[in-house]
Amino acid sequence: MSGDDLFRLADGFGPARIVHLHDHAAGLKALLVIDNVAAGPAIGGIRLARDGTIEECFRLARAMTLKGAAAGLPHGGAKAIILADARAPVDVREPLLRAFARAIARYPEYIPGPDMGTDETAMAWVKDEIGRAIGLPAERGGIPLDRIGATGLGVSVATEIAAQHYGLPLAGARVAVQGFGAVGRHAARFLVEKGARVVAVADASGFLYDPVGIDVPSLFRQAEAGKLLTDVFGVEVVRPRDDIVAVPCDIFVPAARPDVIDEGNVAALTARLVVQGANIPITASAEQALHARGVLSVPDFIANAGGLICGAVEYRGGTAEEALALVRIKVAENTALTLHEAAMRAVTPREAAVAMAEQRLREVTARRRLSVAHAA
Repeated sequence: MSGDDLFRLADGFGPARIVHLHDHAAGLKALLVIDNVAAGPAIGGIRLARDGTIEECFRLARAMTLKGAAAGLPHGGAKAIILADARAPVDVREPLLRAFARAIARYPEYIPGPDMGTDETAMAWVKDEIGRAIGLPAERGGIPLDRIGATGLGVSVATEIAAQHYGLPLAGARVAVQGFGAVGRHAARFLVEKGARVVAVADASGFLYDPVGIDVPSLFRQAEAGKLLTDVFGVEVVRPRDDIVAVPCDIFVPAARPDVIDEGNVAALTARLVVQGANIPITASAEQALHARGVLSVPDFIANAGGLICGAVEYRGGTAEEALALVRIKVAENTALTLHEAAMRAVTPREAAVAMAEQRLREVTARRRLSVAHAA
């Protein structure tokens, strides 16, 4: 995407700043989009991805803006992508993260947090360098998002509300989870606790399918220890990871990379309900195709807002208990409102959710302008 194309994507909400970051000595190449700061400093995760693009970074930052606005948080949205392997060893990742932190020191309106390829330890490195980060280890005063599963909890709450709306009993429902990282494995754990039956999971090495149901607690422990599916079961048991889209299931939770469901595979999806655990996991045309055939799809910035909500609570000095309670309340309320508005207006859930978030963002922007005018 050229600079001119990216500027055409800009609107009244952002982006406020687009930055290319380079540190030749450290081998750092990174992208940063600070989308909107109307409500307050922009929170956004740092992800490692060798193939990241500025368009993807912009879309992810906008999702964070909408997520914060929908949840009524005093924060805007941002996103950073370090062009590196998410599974690189720690002696490669640490100098990159520290160099990145030094490079963003000049942008105090950006509050970094964890994302794909980064965790609470990485956030401690960032905090060491510039004095600001969220998703820190508990011993550093943080709320470890990955350890408590804040985002996965929100996904499970959204799934429960959406299943009720759709008339699908969650108890016994067959669930497929694409991406068994920090979001997917916690979402699977919480859904099993609610009575659902996880029949398929996928990670970077492949996907595992068992129509009777997978032993999620056991698999969860293996994933927490850093093991992939192929490490646990061997290559002969695990299928190509992208095949999970076609697995027979009632509920599909994409919790991996962007655009994993697109025009090429959307027709193979069998689920009646899709709950988006990852950011922008479905292309716009694929989401329209799902809606056209009656598949209910809960948008990413509604379903996966738990991490951002938790980060906002941490930023103001709150506790993990406060954060998880707020995740349950906010995600449940916004999922129910989104699905109600979509049904009443005969639009897709995404259209309803975007309209709601943008209206709240306009209200915040208007209040800020009024406050600035009064101060002047």
